[in-house]
Amino acid sequence: MKIAMWSGPRNLSTAMMYSFGARADCAVIDEPFYAAYLAMTGLEHPMRSEILQSQSRDPLVVAKSVVGPNPAARPFWYQKHMTQHMIPGVPRDWMKNMRNVFLIRHPARVIASYAAKRENPTLDDIGFWQQAELFDEVAAWGGDPVVIDSHDIRENPEKMLEKLCDAIGLPWSPYMLSWPRGGHPDDGAWAPHWYGSVWNSTGFAGPEGALPEVPAELEPVLDASLPHYEKMKQAKIPL
Repeated sequence: MKIAMWSGPRNLSTAMMYSFGARADCAVIDEPFYAAYLAMTGLEHPMRSEILQSQSRDPLVVAKSVVGPNPAARPFWYQKHMTQHMIPGVPRDWMKNMRNVFLIRHPARVIASYAAKRENPTLDDIGFWQQAELFDEVAAWGGDPVVIDSHDIRENPEKMLEKLCDAIGLPWSPYMLSWPRGGHPDDGAWAPHWYGSVWNSTGFAGPEGALPEVPAELEPVLDASLPHYEKMKQAKIPL
């Protein structure tokens, strides 16, 4: 089974990759379309040159690789994908070979976290409208998309991960609740900039507090993101 986990940035996505990667029966891959996305858009992201050197920049090559056998020859392959990477010119037909899961988080939390690492995120940067679009596409072809909220995972990791495994037909494993401190061998080249807090963790962080304040200049991004988040929230696995 190939599991495509779709989220925007700053959304518990790396911790989820570590969680699945802690299973002996599961291989993982970290944002395989990132270099292609940067090459196609010309965007300046932290560690851009390292990213471009670390992966194929051809989206067709990447798409072919993610539907092939996983490098570790394990029964399950967890693929961490970013919704904002699926720009025009990046194929999507390969998604029909995946069990597609959508990881959501309140946009106020995403914006506050992202802005601390890269200034002035735009609506396109944080992936909410793209996530809703991909969800609709998967649903339209009968792909039975699954939605899970990162807030709920942090509230009760064991309960929500068990529910997620049940929803996608994966046997539950308690090994998903913890991982070794210090990173994962399959981290992307960009990990030194973005993954510091996860590198220092051995499991999921505790419940989230109140929503953070969003700077006034980013309120339009929040307002534009909220309808997409609320729409996806209606389909989530309940806590």
